[in-house]
Amino acid sequence: MEKPHIINLTRIFDHRGNLSVVEQFKDIPFEIKRVYWTYDVPGGESRGGHAHKQQTELVVAVSGSFSVTVDDGKNYKETFFLNHPYRGLLLPTGIWRTLDDFSSGSVCLVLASDFFEEEDYIRDYDQFLEFVNNRKEN
Repeated sequence: MEKPHIINLTRIFDHRGNLSVVEQFKDIPFEIKRVYWTYDVPGGESRGGHAHKQQTELVVAVSGSFSVTVDDGKNYKETFFLNHPYRGLLLPTGIWRTLDDFSSGSVCLVLASDFFEEEDYIRDYDQFLEFVNNRKEN
């Protein structure tokens, strides 16, 4: 299974302001079918707290910063600190994620490989562990 990892995105420097680019199948290994962002997250609150059965995502701190803790339900757990708009965290399928420690004014942008389908979400950690164990056996 592929592990979550940081992808350095294209940066174009310009005295008028910098620009970063993400192109499907070039910079990220999937077609972008959905884009969403979270903002105005109150201090001390968390986002995420789920995994996807099929969907892959790229998470970018386009403004401010936050932490993303990922867990494969077996023996891999890591926390990534995102604070640059030219770096994204690639989240493969079957990875539990929790986003914490949002700075004031932070914006979390997510590029997703699929449209929203509630059936793709695993929102209970015990059910996630069951999903991981069943997937391992198949």
